[in-house]
Amino acid sequence: MSATFAVMNPATGKSVADAPDNGPSEARAAVARAVAAFAPWRRTTAYERSTVLRAWASRMLAHDLELARLMAQEMGKPVTEARGEVRYAVSFVEWYAEEAKRVYGETIPSQAAHKRILVQPQPVGPVYAITPWNFPAAMITRKAAPALAAGCSVVLKPAEQSPLTAVRLAELWVDAGGPADVFQVLPTSDPVALSTVFFDDPAIRKLSFTGSTEVGVKLAAQSAKTMKRVSLELGGHAPFLIFADADVDRAVAEVAASKFRNAGQTCVCANRIYVHDDVHDAFVEKFTTLVSALRVGDPLDEATQVGPLVDVQGRDKVRAHVDDAVARGARAVVGGGVGEGLHFEPTVLTGVARGMRILEEETFGPVAPIIRFSEDADAVRQANDTPFGLAAYLWTRDLSRAFHVAEALDYGIVGVNDGLPSAAQAPFGGVKMSGVGREGGKWGIEEYLDIKFISIALS
Repeated sequence: MSATFAVMNPATGKSVADAPDNGPSEARAAVARAVAAFAPWRRTTAYERSTVLRAWASRMLAHDLELARLMAQEMGKPVTEARGEVRYAVSFVEWYAEEAKRVYGETIPSQAAHKRILVQPQPVGPVYAITPWNFPAAMITRKAAPALAAGCSVVLKPAEQSPLTAVRLAELWVDAGGPADVFQVLPTSDPVALSTVFFDDPAIRKLSFTGSTEVGVKLAAQSAKTMKRVSLELGGHAPFLIFADADVDRAVAEVAASKFRNAGQTCVCANRIYVHDDVHDAFVEKFTTLVSALRVGDPLDEATQVGPLVDVQGRDKVRAHVDDAVARGARAVVGGGVGEGLHFEPTVLTGVARGMRILEEETFGPVAPIIRFSEDADAVRQANDTPFGLAAYLWTRDLSRAFHVAEALDYGIVGVNDGLPSAAQAPFGGVKMSGVGREGGKWGIEEYLDIKFISIALS
């Protein structure tokens, strides 16, 4: 195909490269290839699929700096952080290279002496995956690795802002011995037109989507027309509760790690920080000192800790949230303004209260709003007072409180004294309007398996 679109560097405003611009005709051809490739791929043994996945992981590690620089240029993630993402992405490929060999069937005792009952998992079929721009490598492997391990073929549409990493991962898949039609990447500047082909075609049996709740709801409705299996990892609004007995120094470090990685552009970033009255002032003092020292700059500079926001819309939303909060009585004790280009100053807001947009909408930027509380139960109630339920965090040295609060928080992921709980072997996903299904661990591969019941009557 000849059509292309420019991929822009948010740090410089200049084009990084041109990406293939696929449309409906290319989508239909990709469906045909994925369907044809599914039959032989599902017949390969788990050991054969595992070998290819391990080789893919090795290729990714060998090209970690190249991939990190691609991410830094196409979406602004600091290059040192991006190298960490490559390792995180590889961890999913390595995990599912082994998990492919752990897809077990079962035998069930029969009520009849002449019958045998078997339960056999099998791949769901060709998969359509849609990934966001904020984790250009990890979001791909978190979906593609379990699907490929299960025996499914995959067509992936990366975000328009960050298609280059996805294209390179597909090339490395082929270099590792993976069949090209089993894992295809289709960048596009018109995701609606391209995606419609996949939603309308019953041959595509599974949708895996990570993105906003608003879009996820629409895609679930579109998938229902052909009864596709769906996995949806949607928006979050993560609270971080700092209790009176917290180790303030360690809590400050964990909140900062959760809040400011990727310039606050992750679905599990701490969006609301509830701090008990007894430690509020000490926490704010130490936290503002740390945030003030964060290095903002060129994502290709290894000294940079906070890069630019991905686009103008993202920057303007962050600015609107801060302006609204300040207008309603909050105070920016650090930052609060737009930096050069698409950078936004790492910001700490105090005096944040109900009614402010920043407590109701996902900010997706480097802004930390702090809310005081005096009663534990009230903090938990406020933390749960949202339609979202992806990730939540708390800091306490009291074991009983840790269990009681973790169990009371209505979220799919809870970090106790841990601001970065994600791991390839653990389930990642939310409740309420934060989605359905799980990625990671044994649960991730189950999303790509159907269960077949076989009853055998013996003569």
